Amino acid sequence: MAKSKPFVSDIENIRKRARKDIEKGAMTAGYSADRATVVKLLNHALATELVCVLRYKYHYYMASGINSQSVKAEFLQHANEEQAHADLIAERITQLDGKPNLSPDGLLSRSHSDYVEGDDLVDMIKENLVAERIAIDSYREIIDYIGTDDSTTRRMLEGILAMEEEHAEDMNTLLEQLGKKGEPAKPAPDKKAAAGKRG
Repeated sequence: MAKSKPFVSDIENIRKRARKDIEKGAMTAGYSADRATVVKLLNHALATELVCVLRYKYHYYMASGINSQSVKAEFLQHANEEQAHADLIAERITQLDGKPNLSPDGLLSRSHSDYVEGDDLVDMIKENLVAERIAIDSYREIIDYIGTDDSTTRRMLEGILAMEEEHAEDMNTLLEQLGKKGEPAKPAPDKKAAAGKRG
């Protein structure tokens, strides 16, 4: 039977440390991660989320086809969830005494995922699936880098990662369903253009 290790804490010392450097907010002496690197990684994650919001919103407005209504609803839901991720990340950056980089300049170069519009409903779903897979691997790498040095950021990122995995599964399911329903690869041609060709 293992010996139980008593928990001993120097409360007086903790209280003194809490009063020292009070202007640092949540950043206490016990924070052991490389703060500047964590803030930089979080700003890349923030850019990735913002690009995902924009891509999902574009796809929401541009989706067409016989099965587009249910897919549009999924795109909109994902856009809103990606925005919630961006908000969480921006808030954590400020807690780490950093500045969230919300500038549109360089947004795509900071983002890990691409902004691809897609030609039709199937392309849009595929592009979102690719972007989710990129985000999944990126978050795993950041989580591995942080390790146990910043448990708050790690937990936040693990929650976001779980939702990105759910998004990827949603996109994969949509692809399978559209394959079974025979969604056309391209939207139907414009009736006026088709009439002009016949006449």
